[in-house]
Amino acid sequence: MRERFFTALLSDVLDGLGCVNQAMASTIRPLDDALVMVGRARTALYLEVFEAPEPGENPYELEIELVDSLTADQIPIFCCGKSGRIAPWGGLLSTAAKFRGAAGAVMDGFVRDTREIRRIEFPVFHGGIAPLDSKGRGKIVAIDVGIECAGVKVRSGDLVFGDADGVIVVPQEIEHQVIVAALEKLKGERKTMHALESGQSLAAVFAEFGIL
Repeated sequence: MRERFFTALLSDVLDGLGCVNQAMASTIRPLDDALVMVGRARTALYLEVFEAPEPGENPYELEIELVDSLTADQIPIFCCGKSGRIAPWGGLLSTAAKFRGAAGAVMDGFVRDTREIRRIEFPVFHGGIAPLDSKGRGKIVAIDVGIECAGVKVRSGDLVFGDADGVIVVPQEIEHQVIVAALEKLKGERKTMHALESGQSLAAVFAEFGIL
């Protein structure tokens, strides 16, 4: 999938299956649009807070638990809400996640330490860039629960694909059907591209292949 698929392909296939709300909002952008991300979701739900943690309290407890438990090709998906006050992901978490084989990270909050993340070539999809630590602004209250991130419902284990155009979530129960359909559509798109490159008109190519 990393070599052959792309988000527009998966979005079209999901639309054809009646799943029209699987693309995250256009505000979710890749930190490095040359990187492709494919893996399984691990979800985290943030609660917005407005005061510093109590003495002795570890505000990063569940965040650390999630990152330390990541396995190959998993992708932490952080639901931060719409406060615009939380930057839960940065260079240290990216390094720890990459070392554990994670495929990337997605959040509808902010990302920071962007130069470091780009340097290690770890795929991160974010809702903005800001230096704001989550401490005193938000904390994870649950992991591996159903969430809604950037308008898309996500559960741990769902298939997540991200590239320069955005992020698609494929529900686990239909992923086989989606992959098979995407492979077939990919064949048709290649035929369409070859026909267009040979000089045929767009109207004639669409009439023959029905792909646009």
